[in-house]
Amino acid sequence: MSTLVGKKAPVFKANAVINGNDIVENYSLEQFIGEKYVVFFFYPLDFTFVCPTELLAFQEKLPEFEKRDTVVVGCSVDSQFSHWAWLNTEKKNGGIKGVTYPIVADLSKIIAENYGVLAGEYDFDDDGKSVFVGAPIAYRGLFLIDKNGVVRHQLVNDLPLGRSVDETIRMVDALRHFEEYGEVCPANWQAGKDAMTASAEGVADYLSKH
Repeated sequence: MSTLVGKKAPVFKANAVINGNDIVENYSLEQFIGEKYVVFFFYPLDFTFVCPTELLAFQEKLPEFEKRDTVVVGCSVDSQFSHWAWLNTEKKNGGIKGVTYPIVADLSKIIAENYGVLAGEYDFDDDGKSVFVGAPIAYRGLFLIDKNGVVRHQLVNDLPLGRSVDETIRMVDALRHFEEYGEVCPANWQAGKDAMTASAEGVADYLSKH
C-alpha cells in the first residue's frame, strides 16, 4: 500500500446510486474538479455491522460538509443493486434508508485496488491458477481530494475500526484554512483557533502564546 497524498486521485467511471434511489452509469469524481472538495471513503460491505454506523454518521453531518463546499461519496465492492437494496432498507432492519450522498459500486475491485485499500491481492497457486489472497473487500479508506483533484489527506483503518466523521470535518477545515490564509495548522487545531506561519519565527510565536 502506497500513499496517494500529493498525487492526483485515481480516475474511474463506475455505476453508482445517488439520492438514495437512482442508479446511474459512468459516475466519476472528475465532475467536481474546479468546483468542490471531495471526501471519498471506502467501507467493506453492505449489510454489515460497523458500516451502517459510518454511513449514517456521514449523512447526519452532510449539511456540515455542504456548507464547506464539500461532497461526500462512498464506495464498496458491492454491486449497485446491493447498494440500492441497502439504501431502501429501514434502519431498524439494518439498512441505511435516508442516506442521500452517492455510493459507488466497485464490483471489479479495481477502484479499491487503485486507491491502495483492497484488503488482499491476486496471486497464483501452485497449479498456476489465479487466486485471491486475503479479504476481497476494501479497508476503511478515506481520501480528502482538493478542487484540483489532488489527494491532500489519506486515512486507512482496518476492518473493525470505525472512523470519526468529526475528524474528517476538521481536516476539511484545515485544508480550507491553509488555502485561504496560507497558515499551517498545528496539532489538534480547530476552526477558529490560531494557526501559524510555516517558519521558525511562526512556530516560536505560536508556542509562546500556547
